[in-house]
Amino acid sequence: METLKELNRKTADARHYPDRIIQFGEGNFLRAFVDWIIWKTNRETGFNAGVVLVQPIDKGMVDVINSQDGLYHLNLQGIDKGQAVDSIEMIDVINRGINPYREFDQYLALAENPEIRFIISNTTEAGIAFDPQCRFTDRPAASYPGKLTQLLYHRYEYFKGDRSKGFIIFPCELIFLNGKELKECIHRYIDLWQLGDGFRDWFDSACTVCCTLVDRIVPGYPKDTIDKIHQRIGYNDRIVVKAEIFHLWVIEAPAWIAEEFPADKAGLNVLFVPSEAPYHARKVTLLNGPHTVLSPVGYLSGLDTVKECVEDPEIGKFVRKVMFDELLQTLDLPKDELERFANDVIDRFSNPFVKHFVTSIMLNSFPKFRTRDLPGLKIYLERKGTLPQGLVLGLAAIITYYKGGKRGDTEIIPNDDPEIISLLKGLWASEDTRKVAEGVLGAEFIWGEDLNSIPGLTDAVTGNLDLIGKEGMRAAVRAIL
Repeated sequence: METLKELNRKTADARHYPDRIIQFGEGNFLRAFVDWIIWKTNRETGFNAGVVLVQPIDKGMVDVINSQDGLYHLNLQGIDKGQAVDSIEMIDVINRGINPYREFDQYLALAENPEIRFIISNTTEAGIAFDPQCRFTDRPAASYPGKLTQLLYHRYEYFKGDRSKGFIIFPCELIFLNGKELKECIHRYIDLWQLGDGFRDWFDSACTVCCTLVDRIVPGYPKDTIDKIHQRIGYNDRIVVKAEIFHLWVIEAPAWIAEEFPADKAGLNVLFVPSEAPYHARKVTLLNGPHTVLSPVGYLSGLDTVKECVEDPEIGKFVRKVMFDELLQTLDLPKDELERFANDVIDRFSNPFVKHFVTSIMLNSFPKFRTRDLPGLKIYLERKGTLPQGLVLGLAAIITYYKGGKRGDTEIIPNDDPEIISLLKGLWASEDTRKVAEGVLGAEFIWGEDLNSIPGLTDAVTGNLDLIGKEGMRAAVRAIL
């Protein structure tokens, strides 16, 4: 077997671009989506932009990324215009990564570079949140909006309020009106930290925070095919990432931003639009909504990938019930358009090249259910006068998954906010499914409200927990099909 070379800028033929973009987040999605788009835009339009990563939490991937000088390979697989595609490209737009928990001064120094114009983030749905415990003197503030406010204020002071030195900010977190939410958080930190009207005016007039929508299925590190990929590329790349061919980036922005960030001129599915609302509702409801509930239902039924779930005789019917009979009924776009999109989603879930492990989707399941499925549950109840059985079962499956324990010989280890993990551990210790249901649904820090007030929901979740516990997940699925 041929010896693999280590991947870095001495061993690989990589271009170097000037620092022009700060990116909060270093995970698989951003590298398979945003950084690939920047790479394509550089090559097709002469955009000439390099990326500096900022690790948004204390533990992350920056050290591994830096050990490879920011280089990694992206494996795109899928069906494009009827043809199978299986491409591998080396992405070379990341210049370096910074861990602000260890290198706070280096982090703040990014604000002093006049060439940096863009800030992009994906810190999960839980990332855009105001934490009143954050202080301006923290090194760094714990929350993403807090860190960003520190950076913005340093730039404001360093350039003495120069309005030509503002940033264009693209949050990619999957929250409706993510730009508006982020801007509101920054305003709250300006007030909390008493940073002054001058800074507030500069931020509002010099910086543009756009609402965006992103769409690409990214299974992540291809552990099942990594040996073949390594032989194919000839490098020991420890952060290879796999994604589907399909991609969509909708950016709600004025035309001048499209001139500065010309990704739509690079042959990419990047849209600059007056409103991203209809695209957001369709995508979050019909792609992310089913993802969130099929994952625990499928996993607890003995399945490991999205493709297996869609193709399983029972779980596949469950997925289609949630998508077509429940969530699709809550949207207001033309029905034929919604059905076409939903069928495309089924095809994407069935991509023969992609092993999208359901355990990777179950990170932060409760915040995901709140943003992706809870709105549909409420609208369905309002329109139909009854609860959507598939979504309710999906919620019960999440609660069951967070109980932990084992699936066969594999230990179940949920990954979420420590407060949520602690809550579920305490509730399940009672061995009373009614208490579990009431406790989870009543956790206002998760939902922003008490879901026990939704008619029939507590009883329905309790009944599903009982059925899953006594007869197993597949029996619970069969009961609603």
